[in-house]
Amino acid sequence: MQLLQKIHCPNCGCAAERHYIAESQVTRTQCPTCDYLMITCTRTGKVIEAYAPGIYARR
Repeated sequence: MQLLQKIHCPNCGCAAERHYIAESQVTRTQCPTCDYLMITCTRTGKVIEAYAPGIYARR
């Protein structure tokens, strides 16, 4: 089962989508405007994959 939720992108604020995918126990948040992507484990909350242009991690 997959659930779709319309949200505001945490990166740019435009319209984005959050997909809850029960079969694989992941949540995928994506924005077509700024190319933001975040895939997390639904059980643990750990980040599996992330891509956020314009957000830089400290070294």
